[in-house]
Amino acid sequence: MSPTPAPPAPPPVAVTGARTDAADLRGFGYEPELRRSIGSYASFAAGFSFVSILTTVFQLFAFGFSFGGPAFFWTWPLVFAGQFMVALTFAELAARYPISGCIYQWSRRLSNSVVGWFAGWVMIIAQTVTVAAAAIALQVVLPSIWSGFQLVGGDPALTSPSGATNAVILGSILIGLTTLVNVIGVRLMAIINSTGVTLEIVGVVAVVVLLLVNAERGPAVVFDTGGAGSGSGYVGAFLVSALMAAYVVVGFDSAGELSEETRDPRHTAPRTILRALAASGIGGGLMLLVALMAAPSLTDGRLATEGLPYVLMSRLGETGGRILLIDVAIAVVVCTLAIQTAGSRMVFSMARDGVLPFSAALRKVSPRTGAPALPAIVVGVGAVAVLFVNIGQAALFTALTSVCIVMLYLAYALVTVPLLVRRLKGWPRGEDAAATERGGRLFSLGRWGMLVNVLAVLYGIGMILNLGWPRQEVYDPSGEHWYLHYFSLLFVGGSLLAGALVYRRYRTRTSPSQLRLPLAALPEGEAA
Repeated sequence: MSPTPAPPAPPPVAVTGARTDAADLRGFGYEPELRRSIGSYASFAAGFSFVSILTTVFQLFAFGFSFGGPAFFWTWPLVFAGQFMVALTFAELAARYPISGCIYQWSRRLSNSVVGWFAGWVMIIAQTVTVAAAAIALQVVLPSIWSGFQLVGGDPALTSPSGATNAVILGSILIGLTTLVNVIGVRLMAIINSTGVTLEIVGVVAVVVLLLVNAERGPAVVFDTGGAGSGSGYVGAFLVSALMAAYVVVGFDSAGELSEETRDPRHTAPRTILRALAASGIGGGLMLLVALMAAPSLTDGRLATEGLPYVLMSRLGETGGRILLIDVAIAVVVCTLAIQTAGSRMVFSMARDGVLPFSAALRKVSPRTGAPALPAIVVGVGAVAVLFVNIGQAALFTALTSVCIVMLYLAYALVTVPLLVRRLKGWPRGEDAAATERGGRLFSLGRWGMLVNVLAVLYGIGMILNLGWPRQEVYDPSGEHWYLHYFSLLFVGGSLLAGALVYRRYRTRTSPSQLRLPLAALPEGEAA
């Protein structure tokens, strides 16, 4: 009797449901633990709220204008174009490696465990400091809405003793609330974030329309250097003013950070990464343009000190200005929430691989909420600690929040550079064969991939140099502290040194059997 033939293998099934998403994650060597409840709009909201143009443009408009005059507007499309090159490469990676803690996970798989670990380490530090920087923006907004929000003293300025103390109080309360939301679970976070982003988009549209109606001059204002010189003499001022846009246009990768909580992440995350950045770029550019067109004066000095709130209050009056400032406060809240969520997922992802101190505790996920509670608490406590630096050390806090953007760009470069090296060796052919079988057609740059990747690397390296250059006018405007002048170099160097010590200790205490990364997803040399 001949043996019964084996049934034919079933055809590949696209990853569209919860079961197939879970099976896809198991293909990377991880058991599904996080609750997969984020849809397309919530994924978009995660990236958009991290950028949060209504928060950051309000905070930083005065900085850009003070150095470059109205012509600083052109730094926005230049930075947006550079970051869009980075986002395109990230979209390709999000489709092929839909795993939480994406910067760490992508870098490790493209290069090796050392580079990947440092990418994650740098990102955790940057995200923790950025949470503090976002939360402190409440001090810029709330006392302007109602004087009762000034709980300490009477001077709301961040540089004054009472303003600095009040900023820490308001910021700490906000971080306490966002930590609680993150502990409760991703579903509540997504609802709050999506609602806040919807209101923020409405606010951006309202600002653009209302200021356009009240415009005093035409769009040709963007060619005015504001007395900062012209030609080659303007280049230095222009490069400094570009830091404003560079500070704002980051965090669009948050959709990738939440991949394990997103439905059909191979297709959802790439689209939402690009949509979040595109919406932020267009909305932010329009806000800058109409603010310059509607400003009561370009020469009275108030734009360089008070920025966009001055334009709103002057043009829309007390009532209209306060309504929009309430929307800005909402944007600050969801921005802080989104950054903390992204940071907690980075901590969880690295702890799950056993590569952080106290990994056993940090990788625990509540079976009830489907969220990693302790990483959110760690990021929140770290951010509050950074906030306290602002009391009596406003210049140090400003330098700290500025240099954290250098760290973000450095972490991005630890992805784009290894990706370029792998692309020169034929990436993504091997990954596409397996990934397409599990998930269907994936986002791909095709023949444009090499050019886009090269541009992303060149832009990233150039902006790291521009952000980190030891300029007194950026890091130590008062000229009182020599170490602030070189703070970017000292902080980045110190962070990498501290990381090296932590990594060395981890390497001596962790056996290879404790690592849970699938070898099939690693570069050939590391898998061997």
